[in-house]
Amino acid sequence: MSAPAEGEVTFSATDLLGIDDIADPYPAYQRMLDEGPIVAPDGLFALFPTYDECFQVITDPASSVDREKAALFQQLISPALSEEQRAENRRGRVFLFMDPPDHTRLRRLVSKAFTRRTVEGLRPWVERLAAEMLDTAVARGRIEVVEDIAYPLPVAVISEMLGVPKGDRDTFAGWSHVLARSLDSTLSVPGGEEFRQIRSSADDFRAYVGALADERRARPREDLISALVAVEAEGDRLSNEELISTCMLLLIAGHETTVSLIGNGMLAMLRHPQAQAQLASTPELAEGFVEEVLRYDPPVQMTMRVAGAPMTVGGHDVAEGGVMVLALAAANRDPRQFSDPLRFDPTRADARHLAFGSGIHFCLGAPLARMEGQVVLPRMARRLRNPRLAAGDPQPMAYKDNIVLRGLSRLHLEFDT
Repeated sequence: MSAPAEGEVTFSATDLLGIDDIADPYPAYQRMLDEGPIVAPDGLFALFPTYDECFQVITDPASSVDREKAALFQQLISPALSEEQRAENRRGRVFLFMDPPDHTRLRRLVSKAFTRRTVEGLRPWVERLAAEMLDTAVARGRIEVVEDIAYPLPVAVISEMLGVPKGDRDTFAGWSHVLARSLDSTLSVPGGEEFRQIRSSADDFRAYVGALADERRARPREDLISALVAVEAEGDRLSNEELISTCMLLLIAGHETTVSLIGNGMLAMLRHPQAQAQLASTPELAEGFVEEVLRYDPPVQMTMRVAGAPMTVGGHDVAEGGVMVLALAAANRDPRQFSDPLRFDPTRADARHLAFGSGIHFCLGAPLARMEGQVVLPRMARRLRNPRLAAGDPQPMAYKDNIVLRGLSRLHLEFDT
């Protein structure tokens, strides 16, 4: 990532969408649904909030995930970048922001090591880990959901998968927290102190994973980094930079989103006690409950695409190079797609949400996030009787500053013992 030049025009997600309340952005999303798409006269910017529009864009082969193909990026940002900055941007690219054939190649290589079988093999261990963490909190009589469960459990899981030693996991998660903030920049990179923090975390992460990869080349283990080092497909391999960038993506995607899923799930139980009672008494409801949390309050609130060719979306023309911001959180509450969309209903039949995207960029970590949610949330539903915000805490609930990867930073509860 690179710092913007002095005086550079930048576009953040909050600027583009007019969301000034991260704790409750849903009135803003409702206005988007009520008012419909916003498309610039020249077709170089569009905001699409409806389900059909978002689904069309994310599944259309003409849509690009490479922001550098955006006309606004080329006009406003690219001319100001130095060669060093351009090289840094290239070095930090992950396949999440690559188009075919690069995306196809890298996803194929990573998928060979990141399989559903691997994820399901972790379930018994995740169940034991969740039970231990929850037992500790229940014995104390209060629980800070993010600190006690939602944060450490996904950190432990993705660290275990990658092969990160236990003693390094807090540092590893700290990098993830900082790096996730970079996703809030839609057509820019952060500047000032925020950029310095992100750059420092990225450099530290690269150095750490690079050393760990070297160690696994010499002494392979049963972990994901060892598999990525060794993986081959049709004679192809991940380069060292590709391996490091892929691990960075898996850390953010495998940790930050699941932290938010667990926190949002517990908050849903707090606000909908009947749903908690259903989940506690009906174990087979776990899958539906997790899917409804993902629809109703998704960790990934929005995404972006660039028109790789002229496109017509919902009757609106977007020019080649046009930026398309997709308000997934609005699409997941679109009444044209979901009946009674503002009602939280874990038994809902029409739950084909867009929380994990769709098409070739469908979230690689979706099975992992779902499995962790299905393990943790029912267990909390059963153990935490009559949960409520902790009395005496002046701020028992708070949100992170991120709007793209949105989630709680604190949820302090007390409960009946």
